[in-house]
Amino acid sequence: MARIKSGTVTHARHKKVIKAAKGYFSRRKNTFRTATQAVDKANQYATRDRKNRKRNFRALWIQRINAAVRAHDETLTYSRFINGLSRAGIEVDRKVLADLAVHEPEAFGAIVKQAQDALAA
Repeated sequence: MARIKSGTVTHARHKKVIKAAKGYFSRRKNTFRTATQAVDKANQYATRDRKNRKRNFRALWIQRINAAVRAHDETLTYSRFINGLSRAGIEVDRKVLADLAVHEPEAFGAIVKQAQDALAA
């Protein structure tokens, strides 16, 4: 029975890792053993930071909404505004609210007015 060499498969696997490590510094980009460690760690960071990005954007949207709400009415806070929205039956997510606050201040002002009316009632 003939001997089977695994050189082709191993070379392809090494090439894949080295390609993923492109742009790394020193031996991390061209030595398979260190490149494997670097790529594994980079994938761990990427997985973790996909979750963190969602948190960061939600925090950004909340800050923008809070600033815009306070620009329309100094006494109204973010939490009371969200409470007013829920009482008014307005179901708009924070991403859309933040976008309205930045690009459509008049429309956002109308939403703030509805939230204030719902809180007053």
